[in-house]
Amino acid sequence: MTARQTSSRSLKSILGAGIFVFGLFLLSINLDGIGAKVSSIAGTWAETPGLLSALALAGLHAVQAYTFDHAGFLSSLLRILVSFWPLLLIVVGATLLRHAFKGHSGMHVAEAESLAAGERQ
Repeated sequence: MTARQTSSRSLKSILGAGIFVFGLFLLSINLDGIGAKVSSIAGTWAETPGLLSALALAGLHAVQAYTFDHAGFLSSLLRILVSFWPLLLIVVGATLLRHAFKGHSGMHVAEAESLAAGERQ
């Protein structure tokens, strides 16, 4: 029984590491494209006052869309959130790896809690 639990944990750790690395890879690709766009915008420091006013107008447009067009606002928000889907892979991978990072001693959480409750009595 112990060997099966150990192999299950190691399989979860390997799967978690793979998912975690894949999510980081996809996120880095997305951030690389975003970084290239930001660097091209930031390269034109002479247009900084125009950039700030454009950001302010975009913020006002978002408030207006939220106030008067909830469906359009939620649709745009969903498109933004979908672009960060690799973060979901990173969270799933980190969840599968949690025992490897905690230095898990081979004891289930329920067993540890029952032992701790027994010590308190």
